[in-house]
Amino acid sequence: MRFSDVEAVADIERAAYAFPWTTGMFADCIGSGHECWVARERAEILGYAVLAAGAGEARLLNVCVRPTRRRRGHGTALVRHMIDRAAGCNARTLLLEVRPSNTAARRMYEDLGFREVGRRRNYYPAAEGREDAEILALSL
Repeated sequence: MRFSDVEAVADIERAAYAFPWTTGMFADCIGSGHECWVARERAEILGYAVLAAGAGEARLLNVCVRPTRRRRGHGTALVRHMIDRAAGCNARTLLLEVRPSNTAARRMYEDLGFREVGRRRNYYPAAEGREDAEILALSL
């Protein structure tokens, strides 16, 4: 992901989520040296992922595929790439949070070997209050 991609990435984020990250959040991730990647088909950005790594572990902070391009393996490919990047950063564990209501993402993560290791109460904003986050981990 380049700074020039941030607006397109933020457009996908806004189309996908009721409580999206801002363009500034993506720019901050690039500027701070996080692993920020996009998946492209020709010139079109199909999806993106953001990974923070350090001290023997990595966190997948955000992964998303354009809503009109889902169910074609792009999300799985992005997460597999981020697993490789985390391992390349000498992380022993890859962690992420996911909404319990996001059954498609949870299934994809489980298929990739992630397992639930905890829960964060009231982590995500939701239409009617807050929603918990499941904490998932993958040993690398």
